[in-house]
Amino acid sequence: MSDTSYTPPKVWTWDNASGGKFASVNRPIAGATHEKDLPVGKHPLQLYSLATPNGVKVTILLEELLALGIEQAEYDAFLIDIMEGDQFSSGFVAVNPNSKIPALLDMSTTPPIRVFESGSIMVYLAEKFGALIPTDTTTRTECMSWLFWQMGSAPFLGGGFGHFYAYAPEKYEYPINRYAMEVKRQLDVLDQQLASRRYLCGDEYTIADIAVFAWYGVLVTGTLYEAQEFLQVSSYKHLVRWATEIGERPAVKRGRRVNLTWGPEEEQVPERHSAKDLD
Repeated sequence: MSDTSYTPPKVWTWDNASGGKFASVNRPIAGATHEKDLPVGKHPLQLYSLATPNGVKVTILLEELLALGIEQAEYDAFLIDIMEGDQFSSGFVAVNPNSKIPALLDMSTTPPIRVFESGSIMVYLAEKFGALIPTDTTTRTECMSWLFWQMGSAPFLGGGFGHFYAYAPEKYEYPINRYAMEVKRQLDVLDQQLASRRYLCGDEYTIADIAVFAWYGVLVTGTLYEAQEFLQVSSYKHLVRWATEIGERPAVKRGRRVNLTWGPEEEQVPERHSAKDLD
């Protein structure tokens, strides 16, 4: 079966772009659309985010750091509603010129340090507090390899498979098959890696596990794209075992609720300014 044929124009224009769930906020130009300062809370760490897979990577990490007793990891998490275009405010663009969540401001330095891209934020926080990142060269390199693997692979899972399977206004066989093939290969990569070790890098739980769990762990144990049956995720037994274990960690459960604005109301914590907001 072939999809409806399409002949690209000689020059692509914004007018030719199709709709879809995120059509109202996607655009081919960068920069701010409106003037608006970002709010600032009382803690040194200011997070501006949403509870998407990329967003929860950082909130899970921060909650894990707090669970380790690192009080300096206390943070304020402000909601960035991407469907309303909050990411295009002048204040947010000043922190992340790419207008994507999450973005972090470390107010403990002079001047404050901005950090954008979820992987960069995770490395910054892990190094700042000396936790959840290996110190020996071999294991640290393995950790960074898996972290960068996730950063490079997630666009296929989210931007590719997730878009065409769950969000596109029409279902087309070719792109769904193309991205399902790659996603299943990635799931097999993880399953084989986890066949002989508890965590991705061995016996040590690291930021690599957090980053990969936020996408692939939620895919196989949660409701991401509601594609578990389609992808036969139960066949990846080692991956499911790993994802289930991580998903039961108290800090993971807490981090996944921060900046959450959908699902059961009792789970939603649109903004987080102290541990009491989650308790």
